[in-house]
Amino acid sequence: MTQPFRLPAGGAAIDRTRPLGFRFDGRRYEGYAGDTLASALLANGVRMVARSFKYHRPRGIYASGSEEPNALLDVDGVPNTRATMVELEDGLVARSQNRWPTLRHDLGALADLLSPLLPAGFYYKTFMGPPGWRFYEAWIRRAAGLGVVPSSEDRARYEHRHAHCDVLVIGGGPAGVEAARTAASAGARTMLLDERSRPLAVPGAMVLTRTTAFGYYDQSMICAVERVAGGEVLWWIRAREVVLATGAIEQPLVFANNDLPGVMLASAARTYVEDYAVAPGRRVVVFTNNDSAYDAALALDQPGIEVAAIVDARPLSGAMAERARAAGIRLLPGHVVTKAHGKRRLRGVDVARADAPHTAVEFISCDCLAVSGGWTPALHLHSQAGGETKWNERIGAFVPGSARQRHRSAGAARGVFGRNACVADGAEAGSAAARALGLTAPLLAGTAPHDEPEDPLLSLSAIPAPRRGDKRFVDLQDDVTVEDIELAAREGFSTVEHLKRYTTLGMGTDQGKTSNINGLALLAAIRGEAVPKIGHTSFRPPYTPVTLGAIAGREVGLGFEPIRRSPIHDRHAELGAPFLTAGLWLRPQCYPRSGESPAEAVRREAATVRNACGIVDVSTLGKIEVQGPDAAIFLDRLYCNRVGNLAIGRARYGAMLREDGMVFDDGTISRLAEDRFYLTTTTANASKVMQHVELYAQLGWPELRVAVTSVTEQWAVVALAGPNARRVLERVGEGLDLGDAALPHMSVVEARVAGLPARIFRVSFSGERAYEIAVPADHGPYLWDTLIEAGRPLGLAPYGVEAMGVLRIEKGHIAGPELDGRTTPEDLGLGRLVAEGKEFIGRAALERPGLRDSTRKRLVGLRPLDRAARLRAGAQIVADASVPPPVPMLGVVTSAAFSPTLGHWIALALLSGGL
Repeated sequence: MTQPFRLPAGGAAIDRTRPLGFRFDGRRYEGYAGDTLASALLANGVRMVARSFKYHRPRGIYASGSEEPNALLDVDGVPNTRATMVELEDGLVARSQNRWPTLRHDLGALADLLSPLLPAGFYYKTFMGPPGWRFYEAWIRRAAGLGVVPSSEDRARYEHRHAHCDVLVIGGGPAGVEAARTAASAGARTMLLDERSRPLAVPGAMVLTRTTAFGYYDQSMICAVERVAGGEVLWWIRAREVVLATGAIEQPLVFANNDLPGVMLASAARTYVEDYAVAPGRRVVVFTNNDSAYDAALALDQPGIEVAAIVDARPLSGAMAERARAAGIRLLPGHVVTKAHGKRRLRGVDVARADAPHTAVEFISCDCLAVSGGWTPALHLHSQAGGETKWNERIGAFVPGSARQRHRSAGAARGVFGRNACVADGAEAGSAAARALGLTAPLLAGTAPHDEPEDPLLSLSAIPAPRRGDKRFVDLQDDVTVEDIELAAREGFSTVEHLKRYTTLGMGTDQGKTSNINGLALLAAIRGEAVPKIGHTSFRPPYTPVTLGAIAGREVGLGFEPIRRSPIHDRHAELGAPFLTAGLWLRPQCYPRSGESPAEAVRREAATVRNACGIVDVSTLGKIEVQGPDAAIFLDRLYCNRVGNLAIGRARYGAMLREDGMVFDDGTISRLAEDRFYLTTTTANASKVMQHVELYAQLGWPELRVAVTSVTEQWAVVALAGPNARRVLERVGEGLDLGDAALPHMSVVEARVAGLPARIFRVSFSGERAYEIAVPADHGPYLWDTLIEAGRPLGLAPYGVEAMGVLRIEKGHIAGPELDGRTTPEDLGLGRLVAEGKEFIGRAALERPGLRDSTRKRLVGLRPLDRAARLRAGAQIVADASVPPPVPMLGVVTSAAFSPTLGHWIALALLSGGL
């Protein structure tokens, strides 16, 4: 029979004209448009959907919203997805988790039999044993966690949106809708968020359904995730006033075997009947300590469902009880459920008098037990915003106290229950928010009247177990039992934060939404104190789990690191160069000729630079211009060496330090005029250096008259290097004197090259005679072509990043591997670069004795004793490799390359006491 537990009528959320097919654990089922995966599974009679985390016990659907602790499934490849929050789609594929080989026959269930050996905190204790005893560590680590990280490509689309509003209302219940309506009618730009999918209409307000606000941050920044077709949208919302109408969460009752499939919250059972026309069972028992469950019992009492009994722990009876009796429902006041019976699903419950739970036990057959232990306001966002909480004895829960940010709570979120009271309270909150903005809004009567229950809630921490060994679960997701809490208290973990970490109470993906209050009540009873005395744990974002895809948005792949190409990129591609990523840039690795391997090409290119002339594209280097009357003073403070005495037309190698004295970046400084400097940085650090320079220009020394501009994209730069570099440049220069007297090493001149305005810098990265020629970016390809043509008779050939690396290692020039954030100028052999008698960033740190220690790792060059041996970057340097581990490490090889000049491998390294 298709959907045997679907009721013949009703179901406001579903469209019976649109059947949808889906699969669960390989079996095909059918539901309707509007169903959640949870309601569709229940409609098909699927009761067991998961195995519990620790003991692998059978678990079923327990709730109807984001508080669901059990039904965490793999849905279309996404693990740990709550079945209660997944809208059914045609072709959806869901799988159970945390079981092997199947859900019905799970070998992990042996953990339940071995539970006496696996008490709370056993994982901490076992890891404290001698190393020889840790044979079980691998097993424990494999067992940790839920779900499997998907290996397939994530085809969902993720977006980021930003919004600003006057009033943000979170929660689309009666209080939230009325708060939004009132604020919007007063002229406030209003947004309303609700995590459910049901349509909401609030005139004048922007409404986002399927949207969960998961974080409340400083200055009223709220982050929310909207579930849309094919993906998710992460919203960043800045609001002037916030109304939290987040509702309340129904709490469970704790008794033996209270985790069996078929046991669920009374509000969830009512939701499945009223919204989805699904019978949570054919014969239902309702167990409660408060009036709200009576409404659920009356909703369940309809054709196709028998309400066998209402078990009320309270001895009193009022109007709600009379309504139940009038409907023909058996009422058992002053009674409790002591134990649920069944193996993979509920078969019945034991009921006894509350004052004598071990005597006169009656067994009631049922396949659904709807429980209600009262309601606790959803304080998560209020607490994240820095709000205080206070204990409300009337409802047996914490409620919002004073607010630290510009927010207020309304309705059930602040302990106001009953539809009429929530509507009035929401209207008051919306009106107050509008008035706080200076808008004209109605002055309402203040605090709304409560719909006081005739019979107040009776607090129940746990029902005594009928026999030793019966498990009573407080936290269903993490398998935390009453006995675990008692053990933690006996072992000294008796504060709420210690209890949470020792037992994992409330540490699951549900963040204790259905477990924290019962856990606090049990701990308070053990300590002999009131619940407000022991307090509660911190509420931290996210309120519900957020996918990594939503956080990343489009910032993945090319969106995370967009590819940047130099102005001369196409010329490299035409020459068949494979490309490497350097920072955000694509740079040519080498230029292999026909029949030549990349390694052979690199060696040929490096030899060409040493013996004739090479040309390389260095447009990707960071380029910054610093101008202004105080530019020299500014740069003297940024660099560890002197800049102010640099002559116009001259260049100087320089190093920037961090405040801790470590080298941040290196490059050249060229003085173009008295008040104008041109800086170069490494390719990978270009943006970081620009941020660093701007930070100190704007915030560090705002009194200095300087302007800082990135000109990286404005210039295409090529370098000529090698013995013939000067002769090549002379062929294309116009009236240019390249003699050593006119253009000595470390100088700069503005001239015309190949008919183009250019800057020529005589600097060398390779150790050979070299010139860097910068022209406007659009002219880069023309400059490249002209130099290639002019240099061909002189043996000129292009070389790539790999050959450039070989050349700089031969020279002993530092680069990224040596600038790892842990090296000082002295470590890198640049101690003489540090100017005495001036202050600069990092100066104070360099005076620390630890940075002057002669045993620090210092830069050295290495060559192998065996010329045929290969040196590898990252290799550890030890005194004697034959010594058994652990072997003291003396240093590390930072860069290595085969030197075609020497005919063997060479390397740079950082070696302890290397000098």
